[in-house]
Amino acid sequence: MLDIAHVEVRFGAFVALDDVSLRVDGGEIVVLLGANGAGKSTLFRTIVGLLRPARGTIRLRGVEISRLPAHVIVRQGLALSPEGRHLFPQLSVRKNLLLGAYATPRPQTDADESLDEVCALFPVLREKMEAPAGALSGGQQQMVALARALMARPGLLLLDEPSLGLAPLVVKQLLDAVAAINGRGTTVLMAEQNAHAALSIASRGYVMENGRVVLEGSRESLLGSEDVQRAYLGI
Repeated sequence: MLDIAHVEVRFGAFVALDDVSLRVDGGEIVVLLGANGAGKSTLFRTIVGLLRPARGTIRLRGVEISRLPAHVIVRQGLALSPEGRHLFPQLSVRKNLLLGAYATPRPQTDADESLDEVCALFPVLREKMEAPAGALSGGQQQMVALARALMARPGLLLLDEPSLGLAPLVVKQLLDAVAAINGRGTTVLMAEQNAHAALSIASRGYVMENGRVVLEGSRESLLGSEDVQRAYLGI
């Protein structure tokens, strides 16, 4: 579904992404592990068209997207739930969610159906629908951010650090929801520092350091890697 080949991103003389290649097949959950500053968010911003690679290709379902503007890429069936959530705190939960639906023009009835679907995943949001998003707890705000991305019914969902700053119980709830989303047919690429949590639902993964992919493998091989254990699992 997603094929990234030899992508390089520069900010002046600084190389932020250096010869990055990875793939995500349809129906998978793939995790991108790496410490803060490893290049995960830069890669996601490049995939969705907010940054332009200096070289390399990004293909979605075989179509080259690395030179397309962001709003066109979104209409190809790709959605990003960004690190830090980036909600509109003064707007209601409902309005924040509907902004996700507007990214791909569809009838209002489809948006209403999408609202029902995300509320089935996160029942607490139904109770908070008219509350300002900024008044919610951190975990509930992350649910809104994830639900907003789902409002466009993407075929490929990018999740950037969904567990950041959240309590373990909330992290489990969110990852259970991600697994359920995947079970309904949505492919997921998730950037995470919490390797143990992410690999509990992912089938494969990549490890990034200093803008490069330095390791890749199955869930079992990454969990068994001494480098991954030392850097991300505290073993």
